[in-house]
Amino acid sequence: MAHMTVATDEIPAWLTICSWIGLALAVACAVGLAVDIARRPQHMAVMSLVWPICALFGSVIWVAAYIAWGRAPRRGSPESGGMGTTLGRAATPRSMGSSVFLGTSHCGAGCTLADLLVEWLLFAAPSVAIVGGLHWVFSDELFAGWVLAYVAALIIGIAFQYFAIAPMNPDRSRARNLGAAARADVLSLTAWQIGMYGVMAIAQLAVFPAWLGGPVATDTAVFWVVMQLAMLAGFVTAYPVNWWLISAGVKERM
Repeated sequence: MAHMTVATDEIPAWLTICSWIGLALAVACAVGLAVDIARRPQHMAVMSLVWPICALFGSVIWVAAYIAWGRAPRRGSPESGGMGTTLGRAATPRSMGSSVFLGTSHCGAGCTLADLLVEWLLFAAPSVAIVGGLHWVFSDELFAGWVLAYVAALIIGIAFQYFAIAPMNPDRSRARNLGAAARADVLSLTAWQIGMYGVMAIAQLAVFPAWLGGPVATDTAVFWVVMQLAMLAGFVTAYPVNWWLISAGVKERM
């Protein structure tokens, strides 16, 4: 059954204000990382996108992680030549925990882009939900949106994974690297989406209907703060899966 969504003017003002503050902080973190990375290019090019994208949901947590594990020497400095190799690996091996953090973030960046794209697409053109199964599989747009977001996340995630794997395996064919990217990303992304969808379901199907009378609309700040929390939950559920994938050699250690 479809639900009437709750608009901004129906949400407590304090909650909207707090949400905007949280979103503004996250955007500021993402912009700050993008500016710093432009001056300090990542040894693995795709990570130049991953760090600021993940800051959109992880905010100061990902800024701290970037400073601890990801910040490269300034462009043109003597140290910059030794930061990475043509294979895209860091010159100094990272701990397993930090490598898994980077690998999980890599997965999360694809999920973030997919959800941004799908949520705003459904907001602008609700009929697109039919492609995800609305009316012929699901009666609620939420579930149809999840199907579309999952497919989009797979496409983007595998592309991100390919551009992480290919530089580290230049002797392999594109097809082999693409296959390796798919194997590495499908399980990781599925684990991420389980955590993310779980939080969104609790919020949109239980908490907000009981509190506000329905799920919050996509164009509200509160919706996107909940999405941030859902992404963090996705990170938590995907982290142990990425640890196993890296330990088993299915996913490259970053």
